[in-house]
Amino acid sequence: MSLGDDGYGQEPGRPGGDYGEPAGYDRHLTRTRLPEGEGELYGPNRRAHGGRPGRGNGLSSRNLITVVGVVVLLIAAIAFANRGGGSSSDDSDSAGGKASAQPTAPTGVKPVTGKDGATGIASGFAHTEQGAQSAAANYGVALSGDGMFKTDVRNAIVNTAYAPDVAATRRGDLDKIYSDQEFLKRIGLQGNGSAPKGMTFVSRATPVGSKTVKYEGETATIAVWYSSLFGLAGEGSTNPVAEKWYTTTFEMRWTENDWKITDFSQKDGPAPVGRDQAASSAKDMSDAVQGFGGFTYAR
Repeated sequence: MSLGDDGYGQEPGRPGGDYGEPAGYDRHLTRTRLPEGEGELYGPNRRAHGGRPGRGNGLSSRNLITVVGVVVLLIAAIAFANRGGGSSSDDSDSAGGKASAQPTAPTGVKPVTGKDGATGIASGFAHTEQGAQSAAANYGVALSGDGMFKTDVRNAIVNTAYAPDVAATRRGDLDKIYSDQEFLKRIGLQGNGSAPKGMTFVSRATPVGSKTVKYEGETATIAVWYSSLFGLAGEGSTNPVAEKWYTTTFEMRWTENDWKITDFSQKDGPAPVGRDQAASSAKDMSDAVQGFGGFTYAR
């Protein structure tokens, strides 16, 4: 559910209301025995100058050495190309901003350089279109999580995700929403935002994809499509965990060497057709939420 479903309208600052180097390679070098007559690169062994014995064998041996040398060079080239984690291979080039593909490592620029200590949200996103998309997806996860229902965690999330000139206003708006006792009661939480005894509160977003609506270097508009789990898992829950789908569009600005949110808008869907799958029991859902940690989405 979203806050709009509860008559509160769109929640300011909370999108979606429903609210991990490849290891070294094992290179097994093998010796190759060439069949009789295939020692030369261009066909059967040829005897030069009247077929003197030994000349043909000499050419065959030299060509065999040449073949082995080529194989060794190829192995070395492949090994060099497949090394993961190098800063030069992960970064985009200066000409077109495109990174060379690596078959055993993620492509593109390095996603982040660190994370915020208070919230665990990734930080140091690249000053690129991809960096803006990664930031939007990461911020969307944090702003849709259960941490938003705890005052200190919520303030830290807002300070990390929003531009400084916007964060103060957002904090005030969000405080009003999350301290509203009628709202908390409606979604089954206690007055301090915690779940009743024996219940597990679930508020988690899972991005499916993102796209750039507009990118102008210092500003970007990024849409993130995601599913949201929201509700209380436990016997007798009056607000069982349900899934909904949203698309949140973030207005972002490059500030303080990172991407930050300045505004957002949200709409329902696109939502897929539900399959014929029985809902899990309250206990199974509670165990799953407690046993499976959520992901961040810096790519």
